[in-house]
Amino acid sequence: MSDQYSKVLALLFEEAAALDEKRWDDWLALFTTDVEYWMPAWDSEHELTQDPTSEISLTYYNDRNGLEDRIWRIKSGMSSASTPLPRTCHLVTNIRVGEAVDGVLPVKATWQANAYRNERTDSFYGTYEYGLREEKGKLVIARKKIVLMNDVIPSVVDIYNV
Repeated sequence: MSDQYSKVLALLFEEAAALDEKRWDDWLALFTTDVEYWMPAWDSEHELTQDPTSEISLTYYNDRNGLEDRIWRIKSGMSSASTPLPRTCHLVTNIRVGEAVDGVLPVKATWQANAYRNERTDSFYGTYEYGLREEKGKLVIARKKIVLMNDVIPSVVDIYNV
């Protein structure tokens, strides 16, 4: 296993663990300040929306400020959709690393997250597309696209569910 691949695995697994362990500040630290964090909606049975600025998205933040605000609402209890917080378990697999272009390393993976809240378990699954950059000697997330395959969901969906 190459050193670069090991670093990618470590980053993706740390992101999942930070979400599951509710280490919100550690999770935020994995993202660049100019991160694009996007979960497009399904436009039809087999087509996703393509432009987060002009089409519906399930989630879209064009920089880390949006993620920071979301975490603030979760931590402060100001998010009624996040109260109580679910217990989650993320699984990340089938990780494929492409060739870097202009300093951005493309990575694809599949994922599943299970969430338990109010005596109910919900399962979410899909694919991730990352753009990773090296900053200060470590890989960080500059872009994350989350495709939620089961988008007709039985409850709320938030950053900790995907």
